[in-house]
Amino acid sequence: MTPIHGTTAPGFEPVRAAFASNFEKHGEVGAACAVYLRGLPVVDLWGGLADPDRQRPWREDTLQLVFSATKGVTAVCMLLLAERGEIDLDAPVARYWPEFAAQGKGEIPVRWVMCHRAGLAAVDGQLTLDEVLAGDPVVRAIAAQAPNWPPGEGHGYHARSYGWVLGELVRRVTGRTLGRFFADEIAAPLGLEFWIGLPEAQDARVAKLLPAPPAAPELQGVIDKMMAPDTLLGRVIRGPSLLFGYDDMWNRREMRVAEMPSSNGVGSARALARLYASLLGAVDGIRLLRPETIEMACRVQSDGADRVLHLATRFGTGFMLAPTLALAAQPSCFGHPGAGGSLALADRESDFSFAYVMNQMSLATVGDPRAAALLQAVYDSLADRPTS
Repeated sequence: MTPIHGTTAPGFEPVRAAFASNFEKHGEVGAACAVYLRGLPVVDLWGGLADPDRQRPWREDTLQLVFSATKGVTAVCMLLLAERGEIDLDAPVARYWPEFAAQGKGEIPVRWVMCHRAGLAAVDGQLTLDEVLAGDPVVRAIAAQAPNWPPGEGHGYHARSYGWVLGELVRRVTGRTLGRFFADEIAAPLGLEFWIGLPEAQDARVAKLLPAPPAAPELQGVIDKMMAPDTLLGRVIRGPSLLFGYDDMWNRREMRVAEMPSSNGVGSARALARLYASLLGAVDGIRLLRPETIEMACRVQSDGADRVLHLATRFGTGFMLAPTLALAAQPSCFGHPGAGGSLALADRESDFSFAYVMNQMSLATVGDPRAAALLQAVYDSLADRPTS
Protein backbone atom coordinates (compact mmCIF):
# COMPACT_ATOMS: atom_id res chain seq x y z
CA MET A 1 0.00 0.00 0.00
CA THR A 2 1.35 3.43 -0.98
CA PRO A 3 2.10 5.67 2.04
CA ILE A 4 0.05 8.87 2.01
CA HIS A 5 1.60 12.03 3.44
CA GLY A 6 0.18 15.37 4.49
CA THR A 7 -2.79 16.58 6.46
CA THR A 8 -6.57 16.58 6.38
CA ALA A 9 -8.73 18.69 8.70
CA PRO A 10 -11.27 16.80 10.83
CA GLY A 11 -14.15 15.70 8.65
CA PHE A 12 -12.09 15.48 5.46
CA GLU A 13 -10.91 11.91 6.03
CA PRO A 14 -12.92 10.75 2.96
CA VAL A 15 -10.55 12.75 0.77
CA ARG A 16 -7.54 10.95 2.22
CA ALA A 17 -9.29 7.62 1.67
CA ALA A 18 -10.09 8.51 -1.95
CA PHE A 19 -6.51 9.67 -2.52
CA ALA A 20 -5.15 6.36 -1.21
CA SER A 21 -7.70 4.42 -3.24
CA ASN A 22 -6.50 6.04 -6.47
CA PHE A 23 -3.15 4.30 -6.03
CA GLU A 24 -4.80 0.93 -5.45
CA LYS A 25 -7.60 1.10 -8.04
CA HIS A 26 -6.60 3.59 -10.74
CA GLY A 27 -2.88 3.06 -11.29
CA GLU A 28 -1.78 6.30 -9.65
CA VAL A 29 2.01 6.67 -9.57
CA GLY A 30 2.63 10.06 -7.93
CA ALA A 31 0.14 12.78 -7.08
CA ALA A 32 -0.95 15.60 -4.79
CA CYS A 33 -4.33 17.03 -3.80
CA ALA A 34 -5.19 20.23 -1.95
CA VAL A 35 -8.43 21.83 -0.81
CA TYR A 36 -9.22 25.22 0.73
CA LEU A 37 -12.51 25.85 2.50
CA ARG A 38 -13.60 29.44 3.15
CA GLY A 39 -10.05 30.64 2.57
CA LEU A 40 -8.28 28.11 4.80
CA PRO A 41 -6.39 24.92 3.86
CA VAL A 42 -8.23 21.75 4.90
CA VAL A 43 -6.54 19.13 2.68
CA ASP A 44 -2.88 18.92 1.69
CA LEU A 45 -1.90 15.41 0.55
CA TRP A 46 0.85 13.85 -1.51
CA GLY A 47 2.22 10.39 -2.15
CA GLY A 48 3.78 7.91 -4.52
CA LEU A 49 6.75 8.38 -6.81
CA ALA A 50 7.83 11.52 -8.65
CA ASP A 51 10.10 9.41 -10.86
CA PRO A 52 9.50 5.65 -10.79
CA ASP A 53 12.61 4.94 -12.88
CA ARG A 54 14.80 6.40 -10.16
CA GLN A 55 12.46 5.55 -7.29
CA ARG A 56 12.36 9.24 -6.41
CA PRO A 57 9.51 9.82 -3.96
CA TRP A 58 6.88 12.51 -4.41
CA ARG A 59 7.71 15.00 -1.67
CA GLU A 60 5.92 17.92 -0.10
CA ASP A 61 7.72 20.31 -2.48
CA THR A 62 7.36 18.26 -5.70
CA LEU A 63 6.14 20.23 -8.73
CA GLN A 64 4.13 18.99 -11.69
CA LEU A 65 3.37 20.07 -15.26
CA VAL A 66 -0.42 20.55 -15.48
CA PHE A 67 -1.06 21.16 -19.20
CA SER A 68 -4.36 23.02 -19.77
CA ALA A 69 -5.04 23.62 -16.10
CA THR A 70 -2.67 26.50 -16.95
CA LYS A 71 -5.53 28.10 -18.90
CA GLY A 72 -7.36 28.93 -15.68
CA VAL A 73 -4.25 30.68 -14.39
CA THR A 74 -3.97 32.65 -17.63
CA ALA A 75 -7.64 33.60 -17.36
CA VAL A 76 -7.01 35.05 -13.91
CA CYS A 77 -4.27 37.28 -15.34
CA MET A 78 -6.63 38.56 -18.03
CA LEU A 79 -9.47 39.16 -15.57
CA LEU A 80 -7.15 41.06 -13.25
CA LEU A 81 -6.12 43.36 -16.11
CA ALA A 82 -9.77 43.81 -17.09
CA GLU A 83 -10.70 44.67 -13.52
CA ARG A 84 -7.94 47.27 -13.44
CA GLY A 85 -9.25 48.81 -16.66
CA GLU A 86 -6.13 47.94 -18.66
CA ILE A 87 -7.94 45.57 -21.04
CA ASP A 88 -11.51 45.79 -22.29
CA LEU A 89 -12.68 42.22 -22.84
CA ASP A 90 -15.24 43.34 -25.40
CA ALA A 91 -12.79 45.44 -27.41
CA PRO A 92 -11.15 43.98 -30.53
CA VAL A 93 -7.88 42.17 -29.99
CA ALA A 94 -6.51 44.45 -32.73
CA ARG A 95 -6.95 47.52 -30.53
CA TYR A 96 -3.98 46.30 -28.49
CA TRP A 97 -2.27 44.24 -31.21
CA PRO A 98 -2.80 45.94 -34.59
CA GLU A 99 -1.11 43.22 -36.66
CA PHE A 100 -3.76 40.77 -35.48
CA ALA A 101 -6.34 42.44 -37.75
CA ALA A 102 -4.95 40.72 -40.87
CA GLN A 103 -7.09 38.27 -42.83
CA GLY A 104 -10.42 39.51 -41.52
CA LYS A 105 -9.65 39.25 -37.81
CA GLY A 106 -9.99 42.96 -37.01
CA GLU A 107 -13.29 42.68 -35.12
CA ILE A 108 -12.59 39.60 -32.99
CA PRO A 109 -13.07 40.70 -29.36
CA VAL A 110 -10.78 39.59 -26.57
CA ARG A 111 -13.66 37.74 -24.91
CA TRP A 112 -14.07 35.45 -27.94
CA VAL A 113 -10.50 34.27 -27.51
CA MET A 114 -11.19 33.53 -23.84
CA CYS A 115 -14.35 31.54 -24.61
CA HIS A 116 -12.97 29.73 -27.71
CA ARG A 117 -15.15 31.55 -30.25
CA ALA A 118 -12.36 33.34 -32.16
CA GLY A 119 -12.04 30.67 -34.86
CA LEU A 120 -8.27 30.41 -34.33
CA ALA A 121 -7.97 26.97 -32.79
CA ALA A 122 -5.35 25.69 -35.26
CA VAL A 123 -2.16 27.63 -36.01
CA ASP A 124 -1.58 27.44 -39.77
CA GLY A 125 2.02 28.64 -40.03
CA GLN A 126 4.85 26.18 -40.69
CA LEU A 127 7.13 26.40 -37.68
CA THR A 128 9.97 24.52 -36.03
CA LEU A 129 9.80 23.54 -32.37
CA ASP A 130 12.51 26.09 -31.57
CA GLU A 131 10.39 28.81 -33.19
CA VAL A 132 7.31 27.78 -31.23
CA LEU A 133 9.19 27.74 -27.94
CA ALA A 134 10.70 31.15 -28.70
CA GLY A 135 7.18 32.60 -28.75
CA ASP A 136 7.49 35.51 -31.19
CA PRO A 137 7.40 33.40 -34.39
CA VAL A 138 4.21 31.59 -33.42
CA VAL A 139 2.58 34.86 -32.35
CA ARG A 140 3.44 36.39 -35.73
CA ALA A 141 2.02 33.34 -37.50
CA ILE A 142 -1.29 33.68 -35.65
CA ALA A 143 -1.48 37.37 -36.48
CA ALA A 144 -0.92 36.65 -40.18
CA GLN A 145 -3.34 33.78 -40.66
CA ALA A 146 -7.02 33.62 -41.53
CA PRO A 147 -9.52 32.14 -39.06
CA ASN A 148 -10.26 28.41 -39.22
CA TRP A 149 -14.00 29.22 -39.28
CA PRO A 150 -16.03 32.45 -39.20
CA PRO A 151 -15.31 34.02 -35.78
CA GLY A 152 -18.27 33.95 -33.44
CA GLU A 153 -20.05 31.18 -35.36
CA GLY A 154 -19.85 28.47 -32.76
CA HIS A 155 -16.92 27.55 -30.56
CA GLY A 156 -14.03 25.13 -30.69
CA TYR A 157 -11.32 24.41 -28.15
CA HIS A 158 -8.27 26.64 -28.73
CA ALA A 159 -5.94 24.14 -27.08
CA ARG A 160 -2.67 26.03 -27.64
CA SER A 161 -3.51 29.27 -29.43
CA TYR A 162 -5.54 30.43 -26.40
CA GLY A 163 -2.32 30.98 -24.48
CA TRP A 164 -0.29 32.54 -27.29
CA VAL A 165 -2.97 35.10 -28.16
CA LEU A 166 -3.69 36.06 -24.55
CA GLY A 167 0.00 36.08 -23.69
CA GLU A 168 0.68 38.54 -26.50
CA LEU A 169 -2.18 40.74 -25.29
CA VAL A 170 -0.66 40.84 -21.81
CA ARG A 171 2.74 41.70 -23.29
CA ARG A 172 1.28 44.50 -25.43
CA VAL A 173 -0.63 46.02 -22.51
CA THR A 174 1.88 45.60 -19.66
CA GLY A 175 5.26 45.30 -21.35
CA ARG A 176 5.75 41.99 -19.51
CA THR A 177 5.29 38.42 -20.65
CA LEU A 178 2.30 36.67 -19.14
CA GLY A 179 4.60 34.46 -17.07
CA ARG A 180 6.36 37.52 -15.66
CA PHE A 181 3.07 39.32 -15.01
CA PHE A 182 1.71 36.28 -13.17
CA ALA A 183 4.90 35.93 -11.11
CA ASP A 184 4.91 39.61 -10.10
CA GLU A 185 1.23 40.38 -9.63
CA ILE A 186 -0.28 37.09 -8.45
CA ALA A 187 2.25 34.43 -7.43
CA ALA A 188 4.46 36.72 -5.32
CA PRO A 189 1.67 38.36 -3.25
CA LEU A 190 -0.06 35.00 -2.62
CA GLY A 191 3.15 33.00 -2.15
CA LEU A 192 2.31 30.53 -4.93
CA GLU A 193 4.75 27.92 -6.14
CA PHE A 194 3.51 27.95 -9.72
CA TRP A 195 5.30 29.15 -12.84
CA ILE A 196 4.57 29.73 -16.51
CA GLY A 197 8.18 29.56 -17.65
CA LEU A 198 9.94 27.49 -14.97
CA PRO A 199 13.20 28.88 -13.50
CA GLU A 200 16.12 26.50 -13.85
CA ALA A 201 16.58 26.46 -10.08
CA GLN A 202 13.21 24.68 -9.70
CA ASP A 203 13.76 22.06 -12.39
CA ALA A 204 14.97 19.26 -10.12
CA ARG A 205 11.70 19.40 -8.16
CA VAL A 206 9.51 18.52 -11.14
CA ALA A 207 7.96 15.04 -11.27
CA LYS A 208 8.59 12.99 -14.40
CA LEU A 209 5.52 13.00 -16.64
CA LEU A 210 4.43 9.49 -17.60
CA PRO A 211 2.50 9.17 -20.89
CA ALA A 212 -0.83 7.34 -20.82
CA PRO A 213 -0.65 3.57 -21.35
CA PRO A 214 -1.40 2.43 -24.90
CA ALA A 215 -5.07 2.20 -25.79
CA ALA A 216 -6.70 -1.03 -26.91
CA PRO A 217 -6.09 -1.53 -30.66
CA GLU A 218 -9.69 -0.81 -31.66
CA LEU A 219 -9.76 2.39 -29.59
CA GLN A 220 -6.34 3.45 -30.86
CA GLY A 221 -7.63 3.12 -34.40
CA VAL A 222 -10.46 5.53 -33.62
CA ILE A 223 -8.07 7.97 -31.93
CA ASP A 224 -5.66 7.87 -34.87
CA LYS A 225 -8.48 8.59 -37.30
CA MET A 226 -9.80 11.52 -35.24
CA MET A 227 -6.29 12.93 -34.76
CA ALA A 228 -5.14 12.55 -38.36
CA PRO A 229 -3.09 15.48 -39.71
CA ASP A 230 -5.86 16.51 -42.09
CA THR A 231 -8.48 16.87 -39.33
CA LEU A 232 -9.06 20.06 -37.35
CA LEU A 233 -8.68 18.12 -34.09
CA GLY A 234 -5.32 16.73 -35.21
CA ARG A 235 -4.09 20.15 -36.31
CA VAL A 236 -5.17 21.74 -33.02
CA ILE A 237 -3.90 19.14 -30.56
CA ARG A 238 -0.73 18.16 -32.42
CA GLY A 239 0.10 21.57 -33.85
CA PRO A 240 1.54 23.88 -34.88
CA SER A 241 3.20 21.85 -37.65
CA LEU A 242 2.27 18.58 -35.90
CA LEU A 243 5.09 19.20 -33.41
CA PHE A 244 3.33 18.12 -30.25
CA GLY A 245 2.30 14.89 -28.60
CA TYR A 246 1.59 13.92 -25.01
CA ASP A 247 4.80 12.01 -24.54
CA ASP A 248 8.28 12.19 -23.07
CA MET A 249 9.01 15.49 -24.89
CA TRP A 250 7.41 17.31 -21.94
CA ASN A 251 10.12 16.08 -19.60
CA ARG A 252 12.74 18.12 -21.45
CA ARG A 253 14.03 21.33 -19.93
CA GLU A 254 13.18 23.48 -22.96
CA MET A 255 9.49 22.52 -22.69
CA ARG A 256 9.35 23.88 -19.15
CA VAL A 257 11.34 27.08 -19.52
CA ALA A 258 9.30 28.34 -22.48
CA GLU A 259 6.15 30.33 -21.77
CA MET A 260 3.11 28.58 -23.21
CA PRO A 261 0.26 30.11 -21.21
CA SER A 262 -2.23 27.53 -22.46
CA SER A 263 -0.35 24.39 -21.62
CA ASN A 264 2.94 24.32 -19.69
CA GLY A 265 2.34 25.74 -16.23
CA VAL A 266 4.33 23.92 -13.54
CA GLY A 267 3.49 24.01 -9.86
CA SER A 268 1.84 22.32 -6.92
CA ALA A 269 -1.72 21.36 -6.08
CA ARG A 270 -1.31 23.54 -3.01
CA ALA A 271 -0.59 26.60 -5.17
CA LEU A 272 -3.54 26.03 -7.49
CA ALA A 273 -5.98 25.49 -4.63
CA ARG A 274 -4.71 28.65 -2.93
CA LEU A 275 -5.05 30.64 -6.16
CA TYR A 276 -8.67 29.58 -6.66
CA ALA A 277 -9.42 30.19 -2.98
CA SER A 278 -8.33 33.80 -3.48
CA LEU A 279 -10.96 34.14 -6.21
CA LEU A 280 -13.72 33.26 -3.75
CA GLY A 281 -12.59 35.33 -0.78
CA ALA A 282 -9.61 36.62 1.16
CA VAL A 283 -6.63 34.31 1.68
CA ASP A 284 -4.30 35.77 4.29
CA GLY A 285 -5.88 39.14 3.58
CA ILE A 286 -5.65 38.93 -0.24
CA ARG A 287 -8.70 38.62 -2.47
CA LEU A 288 -7.49 38.63 -6.04
CA LEU A 289 -10.68 39.52 -7.93
CA ARG A 290 -13.95 41.19 -7.00
CA PRO A 291 -17.09 39.02 -6.68
CA GLU A 292 -18.69 40.72 -9.68
CA THR A 293 -15.65 39.85 -11.82
CA ILE A 294 -16.00 36.18 -10.94
CA GLU A 295 -19.73 36.30 -11.53
CA MET A 296 -19.12 37.78 -14.98
CA ALA A 297 -16.45 35.21 -15.81
CA CYS A 298 -18.82 32.36 -14.89
CA ARG A 299 -21.63 33.43 -17.22
CA VAL A 300 -21.93 30.93 -20.05
CA GLN A 301 -20.41 32.24 -23.28
CA SER A 302 -20.00 29.02 -25.27
CA ASP A 303 -22.13 25.92 -24.89
CA GLY A 304 -22.85 22.80 -26.89
CA ALA A 305 -21.12 21.11 -29.80
CA ASP A 306 -17.40 21.89 -29.89
CA ARG A 307 -16.06 22.27 -33.46
CA VAL A 308 -12.67 20.86 -32.43
CA LEU A 309 -13.33 18.21 -29.78
CA HIS A 310 -16.62 16.90 -31.22
CA LEU A 311 -18.02 16.83 -27.70
CA ALA A 312 -20.30 19.19 -25.85
CA THR A 313 -18.26 21.79 -23.98
CA ARG A 314 -19.21 24.81 -21.88
CA PHE A 315 -17.07 27.87 -21.22
CA GLY A 316 -17.42 31.16 -19.42
CA THR A 317 -14.87 33.91 -19.93
CA GLY A 318 -11.60 32.04 -19.53
CA PHE A 319 -12.88 29.18 -17.39
CA MET A 320 -14.43 25.85 -18.27
CA LEU A 321 -17.78 25.32 -16.56
CA ALA A 322 -19.73 22.28 -15.37
CA PRO A 323 -20.80 19.81 -16.54
CA THR A 324 -17.84 19.56 -18.92
CA LEU A 325 -15.35 20.88 -16.36
CA ALA A 326 -15.09 17.62 -14.44
CA LEU A 327 -17.03 14.56 -13.39
CA ALA A 328 -18.68 15.33 -10.01
CA ALA A 329 -18.39 19.11 -10.51
CA GLN A 330 -21.49 21.03 -9.46
CA PRO A 331 -23.09 23.82 -11.54
CA SER A 332 -21.50 26.42 -9.25
CA CYS A 333 -17.97 25.28 -10.18
CA PHE A 334 -15.49 27.01 -12.48
CA GLY A 335 -11.88 26.22 -13.33
CA HIS A 336 -9.95 24.15 -15.84
CA PRO A 337 -8.76 20.56 -16.29
CA GLY A 338 -5.47 19.56 -17.87
CA ALA A 339 -4.62 16.77 -20.29
CA GLY A 340 -4.03 13.47 -18.55
CA GLY A 341 -6.03 14.23 -15.43
CA SER A 342 -4.96 17.38 -13.57
CA LEU A 343 -7.75 19.65 -12.36
CA ALA A 344 -8.12 22.98 -10.55
CA LEU A 345 -11.45 24.61 -9.69
CA ALA A 346 -13.54 26.51 -7.20
CA ASP A 347 -17.15 26.06 -6.12
CA ARG A 348 -18.81 29.43 -5.55
CA GLU A 349 -21.77 27.99 -3.67
CA SER A 350 -19.87 25.66 -1.34
CA ASP A 351 -16.96 28.14 -0.97
CA PHE A 352 -14.12 25.70 -1.52
CA SER A 353 -11.29 25.37 -3.99
CA PHE A 354 -9.75 22.11 -5.16
CA ALA A 355 -6.64 21.03 -7.05
CA TYR A 356 -5.26 17.69 -8.11
CA VAL A 357 -1.99 17.09 -9.97
CA MET A 358 -0.37 13.82 -11.02
CA ASN A 359 2.40 12.43 -13.19
CA GLN A 360 0.66 9.37 -14.66
CA MET A 361 -1.43 10.58 -17.56
CA SER A 362 -4.78 8.94 -18.33
CA LEU A 363 -6.59 8.49 -21.63
CA ALA A 364 -9.97 9.41 -20.11
CA THR A 365 -11.88 11.56 -22.58
CA VAL A 366 -14.72 12.75 -20.34
CA GLY A 367 -13.24 13.58 -16.96
CA ASP A 368 -10.60 11.66 -15.06
CA PRO A 369 -11.90 9.11 -12.50
CA ARG A 370 -9.11 9.92 -10.05
CA ALA A 371 -9.95 13.62 -9.92
CA ALA A 372 -13.67 12.78 -9.83
CA ALA A 373 -13.24 10.48 -6.84
CA LEU A 374 -11.34 13.17 -4.94
CA LEU A 375 -13.83 15.89 -5.78
CA GLN A 376 -16.77 13.68 -4.80
CA ALA A 377 -15.00 12.96 -1.52
CA VAL A 378 -14.81 16.72 -0.87
CA TYR A 379 -18.56 17.03 -1.37
CA ASP A 380 -19.14 14.00 0.88
CA SER A 381 -16.96 15.58 3.56
CA LEU A 382 -18.87 18.86 3.35
CA ALA A 383 -22.23 17.06 3.56
CA ASP A 384 -21.17 15.40 6.81
CA ARG A 385 -19.85 18.56 8.45
CA PRO A 386 -21.89 20.24 11.18
CA THR A 387 -23.82 23.26 9.87
CA SER A 388 -22.93 25.48 12.83
